[in-house]
Amino acid sequence: MIEILAVAFMLVGVIFLFAAIFGLLRFADPLQRIHATTKSGTVGAGLILVGVMIEMGDAQATFIGTATVIFLMLTIPIAGHLLGRAAYVSG
Repeated sequence: MIEILAVAFMLVGVIFLFAAIFGLLRFADPLQRIHATTKSGTVGAGLILVGVMIEMGDAQATFIGTATVIFLMLTIPIAGHLLGRAAYVSG
């Protein structure tokens, strides 16, 4: 049962990553591309990491996975904001 839950998290994460790729290829405006990739990419990577943490079930893997998810949640939106601001300022 745990394996099915882990695979479900990973599958939903992969779907979010494909949505990020689709947004990157589909949108014409750089700001829209940045928005699509940062939001969907962050959620997708986070869900894949949660699935890996569930699958491994180890305390060390859970700690490293949680720290990685927190790091992703803190850095990717800030980097996207800075890239969007730079694109807006440069025209």
